[in-house]
Amino acid sequence: MQFDHLAVAGETLQAAVSHVEDALGVKMAPGGVHDHFGTHNQLIGLADGLYLEAIAINPSVPALSYPRWFDLDRFHGQPRISNWICRVPDMIAALADLPDGAGTPVSLKRGDLRWQMAVPASGILPCDGAFPAIIEWQVPTPPGETLAASGCSLTRLEISHPEARWLEKVVPLKDDRVVFASGDPDMRATFDTPHGRRELS
Repeated sequence: MQFDHLAVAGETLQAAVSHVEDALGVKMAPGGVHDHFGTHNQLIGLADGLYLEAIAINPSVPALSYPRWFDLDRFHGQPRISNWICRVPDMIAALADLPDGAGTPVSLKRGDLRWQMAVPASGILPCDGAFPAIIEWQVPTPPGETLAASGCSLTRLEISHPEARWLEKVVPLKDDRVVFASGDPDMRATFDTPHGRRELS
């Protein structure tokens, strides 16, 4: 399992984009639409093959008969980091080793991109979304390695939750940048940027 990207949700895409750009001092690049889940996004490339997406419900898409990913149907309030996403080479094998609730594979596409995402039937990942969303890219090179460099690099992601110790035990990720802390549900990321050290929550 490898850390792949961060998702910042907003009630609108512009609100999420402004939140990211104001925090990091860099512009986000165009993204696209996710037809299956009725969402759209914008992106920013980070160092080390990571990236960050701003995501929101696409208001031009009719209501769905099933829950959206990232618990976006219930999202309200200020834009914030809503989810973190980890990639695996084999979705079925990874899910077999993860706790119940990690989701079932959904095949998705956007432009030339193809991938599977593990999405719970409710759209809600364990621990209020503090559990990572699992992705298997089905393209030779994942987006984080092809996006234009922004000059930003993630130095720390702190995931706070009352069940932090459980998360640390069951998430098979070895990445010194990711830290679990006991406390109220929250995610806070620290970046080195062209404007110095910045924080995004």
